Amino acid sequence: MRILIVTDLWHPTVNGTVRMIGQVKRQLEQSGHQITVIGPERFKTRPFSGDPEVPVAIRPEETIGPMMREAQPEAIHIATAGPIGVAARNILAARKIPFTTAFLTRSPEYMQARFGIPLEKTYATLRAFHAASRCVMVPSAGIIAELKALNFGKNLKLWPVGTNTERFRPRDKGFLDLPRPIHLNVGRVTIEKNLEAFLGLDLPGSKLVVGDGPERARLQKQFSDVHFVGMKQGEELAKYYAAADVFVFPSRTDTLGLVMMEALASGLPVAAYPVTGPNEVIGDSGTGVLDEDLGKAIAAARKIDPAKCRAYAMQFSWARSARDFLAMLALIRGAAIKEPGPGDMPDLLN
Repeated sequence: MRILIVTDLWHPTVNGTVRMIGQVKRQLEQSGHQITVIGPERFKTRPFSGDPEVPVAIRPEETIGPMMREAQPEAIHIATAGPIGVAARNILAARKIPFTTAFLTRSPEYMQARFGIPLEKTYATLRAFHAASRCVMVPSAGIIAELKALNFGKNLKLWPVGTNTERFRPRDKGFLDLPRPIHLNVGRVTIEKNLEAFLGLDLPGSKLVVGDGPERARLQKQFSDVHFVGMKQGEELAKYYAAADVFVFPSRTDTLGLVMMEALASGLPVAAYPVTGPNEVIGDSGTGVLDEDLGKAIAAARKIDPAKCRAYAMQFSWARSARDFLAMLALIRGAAIKEPGPGDMPDLLN
Protein backbone atom coordinates (compact mmCIF):
# COMPACT_ATOMS: atom_id res chain seq x y z
CA MET A 1 0.00 0.00 0.00
CA ARG A 2 0.95 3.63 -0.50
CA ILE A 3 0.28 5.15 2.91
CA LEU A 4 0.38 8.84 3.79
CA ILE A 5 0.96 9.84 7.40
CA VAL A 6 0.34 13.48 8.34
CA THR A 7 1.81 14.66 11.63
CA ASP A 8 2.70 17.86 13.49
CA LEU A 9 5.31 15.93 15.49
CA TRP A 10 8.27 14.44 13.64
CA HIS A 11 12.05 14.26 13.73
CA PRO A 12 14.13 15.83 15.18
CA THR A 13 11.56 16.24 18.00
CA VAL A 14 11.90 13.39 20.49
CA ASN A 15 8.76 12.14 22.25
CA GLY A 16 6.51 9.09 22.41
CA THR A 17 4.36 10.09 19.43
CA VAL A 18 7.39 10.51 17.16
CA ARG A 19 8.86 7.19 18.31
CA MET A 20 5.56 5.37 17.79
CA ILE A 21 5.07 6.71 14.26
CA GLY A 22 8.71 6.02 13.42
CA GLN A 23 8.62 2.43 14.66
CA VAL A 24 5.39 1.61 12.83
CA LYS A 25 6.72 3.27 9.66
CA ARG A 26 9.85 1.13 9.87
CA GLN A 27 7.84 -2.06 10.34
CA LEU A 28 5.56 -1.27 7.40
CA GLU A 29 8.45 -0.41 5.10
CA GLN A 30 10.15 -3.69 5.96
CA SER A 31 6.95 -5.41 4.78
CA GLY A 32 7.06 -3.62 1.43
CA HIS A 33 4.64 -0.74 2.04
CA GLN A 34 5.46 2.74 0.75
CA ILE A 35 5.17 5.35 3.51
CA THR A 36 5.19 9.12 2.97
CA VAL A 37 5.30 11.39 6.02
CA ILE A 38 4.24 15.03 5.84
CA GLY A 39 5.69 16.68 8.93
CA PRO A 40 6.70 20.17 10.07
CA GLU A 41 10.08 20.02 8.32
CA ARG A 42 8.25 20.55 5.01
CA PHE A 43 6.84 23.93 6.04
CA LYS A 44 7.95 27.24 7.43
CA THR A 45 7.79 26.93 11.21
CA ARG A 46 8.01 28.86 14.45
CA PRO A 47 8.84 27.51 17.93
CA PHE A 48 5.88 26.36 20.01
CA SER A 49 5.47 28.87 22.83
CA GLY A 50 5.02 26.11 25.41
CA ASP A 51 8.08 24.14 24.27
CA PRO A 52 10.51 26.03 21.99
CA GLU A 53 12.15 22.82 20.77
CA VAL A 54 8.89 21.78 19.08
CA PRO A 55 8.38 23.46 15.65
CA VAL A 56 4.87 24.57 14.65
CA ALA A 57 4.00 24.86 10.95
CA ILE A 58 2.95 28.29 9.68
CA ARG A 59 -0.08 28.29 7.34
CA PRO A 60 0.34 24.68 6.15
CA GLU A 61 -3.08 24.87 4.45
CA GLU A 62 -1.46 26.97 1.70
CA THR A 63 0.84 24.20 0.46
CA ILE A 64 -0.21 20.85 1.91
CA GLY A 65 -2.72 19.99 -0.84
CA PRO A 66 -0.16 19.37 -3.61
CA MET A 67 2.06 17.46 -1.14
CA MET A 68 -0.80 15.10 -0.35
CA ARG A 69 -1.73 14.61 -3.99
CA GLU A 70 1.92 13.95 -4.95
CA ALA A 71 2.04 11.00 -2.53
CA GLN A 72 -0.85 9.30 -4.40
CA PRO A 73 -1.89 7.51 -1.22
CA GLU A 74 -4.22 4.56 -1.00
CA ALA A 75 -4.76 5.27 2.68
CA ILE A 76 -4.29 8.42 4.77
CA HIS A 77 -3.65 8.67 8.50
CA ILE A 78 -3.57 11.96 10.45
CA ALA A 79 -1.58 11.40 13.63
CA THR A 80 -2.00 14.80 15.31
CA ALA A 81 -4.52 17.61 15.59
CA GLY A 82 -2.08 20.52 15.19
CA PRO A 83 -1.99 22.98 12.28
CA ILE A 84 -0.75 20.38 9.77
CA GLY A 85 -3.26 17.76 10.88
CA VAL A 86 -6.11 20.27 10.80
CA ALA A 87 -5.13 21.47 7.32
CA ALA A 88 -5.13 17.91 6.00
CA ARG A 89 -8.36 17.04 7.80
CA ASN A 90 -10.19 20.03 6.33
CA ILE A 91 -9.15 19.19 2.77
CA LEU A 92 -10.10 15.53 3.10
CA ALA A 93 -13.39 16.19 4.86
CA ALA A 94 -14.43 18.78 2.26
CA ARG A 95 -13.79 16.31 -0.56
CA LYS A 96 -15.27 13.38 1.39
CA ILE A 97 -12.01 11.43 1.18
CA PRO A 98 -11.84 8.92 4.06
CA PHE A 99 -9.00 9.01 6.54
CA THR A 100 -8.06 7.77 10.01
CA THR A 101 -6.82 9.78 12.99
CA ALA A 102 -5.14 9.07 16.31
CA PHE A 103 -5.56 10.29 19.90
CA LEU A 104 -2.06 9.75 21.29
CA THR A 105 -1.62 12.62 23.74
CA ARG A 106 -3.80 14.41 26.27
CA SER A 107 -3.36 17.77 24.57
CA PRO A 108 -6.31 19.36 26.44
CA GLU A 109 -4.61 18.67 29.78
CA TYR A 110 -1.31 19.96 28.38
CA MET A 111 -2.90 23.16 27.10
CA GLN A 112 -4.57 23.72 30.45
CA ALA A 113 -1.32 23.15 32.36
CA ARG A 114 0.74 25.39 30.07
CA PHE A 115 -1.70 28.15 29.13
CA GLY A 116 -4.74 27.81 31.37
CA ILE A 117 -7.07 26.95 28.46
CA PRO A 118 -10.23 25.25 29.83
CA LEU A 119 -10.43 21.51 29.18
CA GLU A 120 -13.97 21.79 27.79
CA LYS A 121 -12.85 24.17 25.04
CA THR A 122 -10.01 21.97 23.79
CA TYR A 123 -12.01 18.75 24.00
CA ALA A 124 -14.81 20.38 21.98
CA THR A 125 -12.26 21.27 19.30
CA LEU A 126 -10.91 17.72 19.28
CA ARG A 127 -14.40 16.21 19.02
CA ALA A 128 -14.97 18.27 15.88
CA PHE A 129 -11.54 17.31 14.51
CA HIS A 130 -12.07 13.55 14.95
CA ALA A 131 -15.76 13.53 13.94
CA ALA A 132 -14.93 13.12 10.25
CA SER A 133 -12.44 10.29 10.86
CA ARG A 134 -13.45 6.77 9.85
CA CYS A 135 -11.39 5.37 12.73
CA VAL A 136 -9.77 7.07 15.71
CA MET A 137 -6.79 5.02 16.90
CA VAL A 138 -6.30 5.12 20.69
CA PRO A 139 -3.41 3.47 22.59
CA SER A 140 -5.35 2.12 25.57
CA ALA A 141 -8.76 0.82 26.58
CA GLY A 142 -8.81 3.26 29.48
CA ILE A 143 -8.50 6.26 27.18
CA ILE A 144 -11.20 4.83 24.91
CA ALA A 145 -13.56 4.69 27.89
CA GLU A 146 -12.73 8.27 28.83
CA LEU A 147 -13.26 9.53 25.27
CA LYS A 148 -16.61 7.74 25.01
CA ALA A 149 -17.68 9.47 28.22
CA LEU A 150 -16.73 12.75 26.53
CA ASN A 151 -19.01 11.96 23.56
CA PHE A 152 -16.27 11.19 21.04
CA GLY A 153 -18.51 8.79 19.14
CA LYS A 154 -18.27 5.11 18.32
CA ASN A 155 -15.35 5.05 15.86
CA LEU A 156 -12.68 4.58 18.56
CA LYS A 157 -10.37 1.60 18.03
CA LEU A 158 -7.58 0.21 20.21
CA TRP A 159 -4.10 0.67 18.74
CA PRO A 160 -1.66 -0.91 21.21
CA VAL A 161 1.92 0.31 21.10
CA GLY A 162 5.01 -1.86 21.23
CA THR A 163 8.57 -1.61 22.42
CA ASN A 164 11.97 -2.49 20.98
CA THR A 165 12.93 -5.42 23.17
CA GLU A 166 16.19 -5.95 21.27
CA ARG A 167 17.51 -2.50 22.05
CA PHE A 168 15.91 -2.12 25.47
CA ARG A 169 17.17 -5.10 27.45
CA PRO A 170 19.02 -5.85 30.70
CA ARG A 171 22.70 -4.89 30.50
CA ASP A 172 25.71 -4.30 32.74
CA LYS A 173 24.73 -1.80 35.45
CA GLY A 174 28.29 -0.54 35.68
CA PHE A 175 27.46 2.08 33.04
CA LEU A 176 26.37 4.42 35.86
CA ASP A 177 28.63 5.28 38.78
CA LEU A 178 26.05 6.74 41.17
CA PRO A 179 24.93 5.82 44.69
CA ARG A 180 22.32 3.08 44.57
CA PRO A 181 19.46 2.53 44.28
CA ILE A 182 19.21 4.69 41.14
CA HIS A 183 15.72 6.06 40.54
CA LEU A 184 15.27 6.95 36.86
CA ASN A 185 12.86 9.08 34.87
CA VAL A 186 13.04 9.42 31.07
CA GLY A 187 11.07 11.88 28.98
CA ARG A 188 10.43 15.50 28.08
CA VAL A 189 11.04 17.84 31.00
CA THR A 190 7.78 19.76 30.81
CA ILE A 191 5.25 21.00 33.33
CA GLU A 192 2.62 18.36 32.59
CA LYS A 193 5.03 15.51 33.40
CA ASN A 194 4.65 16.34 37.13
CA LEU A 195 8.36 15.72 37.78
CA GLU A 196 8.38 17.70 41.02
CA ALA A 197 6.30 14.96 42.64
CA PHE A 198 9.29 12.65 42.07
CA LEU A 199 12.20 15.05 42.49
CA GLY A 200 10.94 16.40 45.80
CA LEU A 201 10.89 12.98 47.48
CA ASP A 202 13.45 11.99 50.11
CA LEU A 203 14.84 8.80 48.59
CA PRO A 204 17.93 6.70 49.28
CA GLY A 205 20.58 6.51 46.56
CA SER A 206 20.21 8.75 43.50
CA LYS A 207 17.60 10.44 41.34
CA LEU A 208 18.36 10.62 37.62
CA VAL A 209 16.49 12.46 34.85
CA VAL A 210 17.19 11.66 31.20
CA GLY A 211 15.57 14.16 28.86
CA ASP A 212 15.31 17.83 28.08
CA GLY A 213 12.62 20.48 27.86
CA PRO A 214 11.55 23.97 28.92
CA GLU A 215 11.35 23.09 32.63
CA ARG A 216 14.84 21.62 32.92
CA ALA A 217 16.72 24.79 33.93
CA ARG A 218 14.21 25.62 36.66
CA LEU A 219 14.06 22.09 38.06
CA GLN A 220 17.81 21.64 37.88
CA LYS A 221 18.27 24.78 39.97
CA GLN A 222 15.52 23.83 42.42
CA PHE A 223 16.68 20.22 42.91
CA SER A 224 20.47 20.40 43.00
CA ASP A 225 20.77 16.83 44.27
CA VAL A 226 19.20 15.38 41.11
CA HIS A 227 21.36 14.25 38.19
CA PHE A 228 20.13 15.77 34.90
CA VAL A 229 21.95 14.37 31.87
CA GLY A 230 19.88 15.78 29.01
CA MET A 231 18.35 13.96 26.07
CA LYS A 232 19.77 10.58 25.10
CA GLN A 233 18.82 8.34 22.19
CA GLY A 234 19.50 4.91 20.73
CA GLU A 235 22.05 2.68 22.40
CA GLU A 236 23.10 5.33 24.89
CA LEU A 237 19.52 5.74 26.11
CA ALA A 238 19.20 1.95 26.43
CA LYS A 239 22.30 1.87 28.65
CA TYR A 240 20.81 4.47 31.01
CA TYR A 241 17.63 2.44 31.37
CA ALA A 242 19.46 -0.81 32.04
CA ALA A 243 21.87 0.71 34.57
CA ALA A 244 19.12 2.09 36.83
CA ASP A 245 17.24 0.18 39.55
CA VAL A 246 13.67 1.50 39.41
CA PHE A 247 11.72 3.64 36.94
CA VAL A 248 9.63 6.47 38.38
CA PHE A 249 6.72 7.76 36.27
CA PRO A 250 5.01 10.67 38.08
CA SER A 251 2.87 11.85 35.13
CA ARG A 252 -0.89 11.89 35.61
CA THR A 253 -1.73 12.92 32.03
CA ASP A 254 -0.03 10.49 29.63
CA THR A 255 -2.29 8.37 27.44
CA LEU A 256 0.02 5.39 27.84
CA GLY A 257 3.68 6.12 28.57
CA LEU A 258 5.96 4.39 26.07
CA VAL A 259 8.91 4.99 28.40
CA MET A 260 7.37 2.63 30.97
CA MET A 261 7.42 -0.19 28.43
CA GLU A 262 11.04 0.58 27.53
CA ALA A 263 11.90 0.47 31.23
CA LEU A 264 10.20 -2.88 31.73
CA ALA A 265 12.01 -4.33 28.71
CA SER A 266 15.25 -3.17 30.35
CA GLY A 267 14.36 -5.04 33.55
CA LEU A 268 13.23 -2.00 35.55
CA PRO A 269 10.18 -2.17 37.82
CA VAL A 270 7.90 0.87 37.60
CA ALA A 271 6.56 3.15 40.34
CA ALA A 272 3.68 5.42 39.36
CA TYR A 273 0.31 6.84 40.32
CA PRO A 274 -2.80 4.66 39.76
CA VAL A 275 -4.02 6.63 36.73
CA THR A 276 -4.75 5.91 33.07
CA GLY A 277 -1.44 5.09 31.43
CA PRO A 278 0.23 3.24 34.31
CA ASN A 279 -3.03 1.36 34.90
CA GLU A 280 -2.91 0.17 31.29
CA VAL A 281 0.78 -0.74 31.17
CA ILE A 282 1.27 -2.18 34.66
CA GLY A 283 -2.23 -3.21 35.76
CA ASP A 284 -2.04 -6.34 37.89
CA SER A 285 1.09 -7.68 36.13
CA GLY A 286 3.21 -7.43 39.25
CA THR A 287 5.90 -5.52 37.34
CA GLY A 288 5.33 -2.24 39.13
CA VAL A 289 3.56 -0.57 42.03
CA LEU A 290 0.83 2.05 41.62
CA ASP A 291 -0.04 4.16 44.64
CA GLU A 292 -1.20 7.70 45.40
CA ASP A 293 1.78 7.79 47.77
CA LEU A 294 4.56 7.82 45.15
CA GLY A 295 7.30 7.33 47.74
CA LYS A 296 5.56 4.20 49.00
CA ALA A 297 5.21 2.92 45.43
CA ILE A 298 8.93 3.46 44.79
CA ALA A 299 9.99 1.60 47.93
CA ALA A 300 7.78 -1.36 47.04
CA ALA A 301 8.84 -1.39 43.38
CA ARG A 302 12.50 -1.77 44.34
CA LYS A 303 11.66 -5.26 45.65
CA ILE A 304 10.31 -6.56 42.30
CA ASP A 305 12.34 -9.14 40.37
CA PRO A 306 13.82 -7.49 37.22
CA ALA A 307 13.44 -10.78 35.30
CA LYS A 308 9.67 -10.59 35.79
CA CYS A 309 9.62 -7.12 34.22
CA ARG A 310 11.60 -8.29 31.21
CA ALA A 311 9.40 -11.33 30.66
CA TYR A 312 6.25 -9.21 30.79
CA ALA A 313 7.61 -6.67 28.28
CA MET A 314 8.36 -9.38 25.72
CA GLN A 315 4.66 -9.62 24.83
CA PHE A 316 4.63 -6.08 23.39
CA SER A 317 5.92 -5.80 19.82
CA TRP A 318 6.02 -3.10 17.16
CA ALA A 319 5.24 -5.78 14.57
CA ARG A 320 1.87 -6.34 16.22
CA SER A 321 1.26 -2.60 16.45
CA ALA A 322 1.98 -2.24 12.72
CA ARG A 323 -0.38 -5.11 11.88
CA ASP A 324 -3.17 -3.49 13.88
CA PHE A 325 -2.47 -0.17 12.15
CA LEU A 326 -2.81 -1.83 8.74
CA ALA A 327 -6.03 -3.54 9.74
CA MET A 328 -7.57 -0.18 10.63
CA LEU A 329 -6.30 1.41 7.42
CA ALA A 330 -8.03 -1.38 5.51
CA LEU A 331 -11.30 0.30 6.45
CA ILE A 332 -10.49 3.14 4.07
CA ARG A 333 -8.12 1.65 1.50
CA GLY A 334 -8.62 2.67 -2.10
CA ALA A 335 -9.67 6.29 -1.58
CA ALA A 336 -6.58 7.88 -3.10
CA ILE A 337 -6.23 11.60 -3.71
CA LYS A 338 -6.62 12.22 -7.43
CA GLU A 339 -6.38 15.24 -9.67
CA PRO A 340 -9.42 17.49 -9.10
CA GLY A 341 -12.37 16.65 -11.31
CA PRO A 342 -15.37 18.74 -12.39
CA GLY A 343 -17.23 18.02 -9.17
CA ASP A 344 -14.30 18.52 -6.84
CA MET A 345 -12.98 21.59 -5.07
CA PRO A 346 -9.58 22.21 -6.75
CA ASP A 347 -8.93 25.40 -4.79
CA LEU A 348 -8.42 23.30 -1.67
CA LEU A 349 -5.50 21.43 -3.20
CA ASN A 350 -3.77 24.27 -5.06
